Amino acid sequence: MEVVDAHGATIPAIGLGTWELSGHACARIVEQALRLGYRHVDTAQIYNNERDVGEGIRSSHVRRSEMFIATKVWTTHFAPNDLIRSTKESLFKLRLSEVDLLMLHWPNAQVPLQETLGALAHARELGMARHIGVSNFTVALLKQAVAACPAPLVCNQVEYHPFLGQSNVLAACAAHGIAMVAYSPIARGNAQQSEVLSRIGAAHGKSAAQVCLRWLVQQKVPAIPRTSRVERLSQNIDVFDFVLSEDEMREIFALGSPGGRLIHTATEPEWD
Repeated sequence: MEVVDAHGATIPAIGLGTWELSGHACARIVEQALRLGYRHVDTAQIYNNERDVGEGIRSSHVRRSEMFIATKVWTTHFAPNDLIRSTKESLFKLRLSEVDLLMLHWPNAQVPLQETLGALAHARELGMARHIGVSNFTVALLKQAVAACPAPLVCNQVEYHPFLGQSNVLAACAAHGIAMVAYSPIARGNAQQSEVLSRIGAAHGKSAAQVCLRWLVQQKVPAIPRTSRVERLSQNIDVFDFVLSEDEMREIFALGSPGGRLIHTATEPEWD
């Protein structure tokens, strides 16, 4: 599988998102994904499934050194002592000595960013995480974070799919030498309703969802599609045997608009 390099982190181009997955079903899908060739698994404290993800990791019998496991610290744990304590809890639930990537899940204006980033970098120093990053950060917040963090940030994980233009954030990530990782890359299933994506897919013998993922791969944006269906797992990594033309890429980019955002929270920042 292709990878994206950022400040020493090697992030597999397609990973498995686990939001809304839990229990045995979550463990099973993680296990199946790893057996099929996935090496990047993404979870978070707020998903309440780190224990299940850990079970799936162990059941897969894939060597730990081959995997890229990411989790995210929830906003209520951004005070330095809370961040370290909650990260220890995450590792205990995952039954791992370290994660490959530890991120701040959303911005939190209630705790000074410098303090939280200092604690995030400290977690890395303590060997809890090989790499650190952020999620849902705007261009302005990303600039502040890079300047304030005592260790290199390797990614900004954001919502990104053909219906949501993210050129400003993508350019900011590139300027800082960090990867942009796309969640909801298939627009929560809306891709299949698109005539443009379906037509382009048909020309390559692929689905609209596969076109979305290939579009991201060609931008060097790792994607973490979530699915609870084993057959969909295979389709989501079967995107390395075709190439979208420049015209097709342009046509897909034209679908994007600021109004295409699907994920909202009560405390979200003012988006770019």
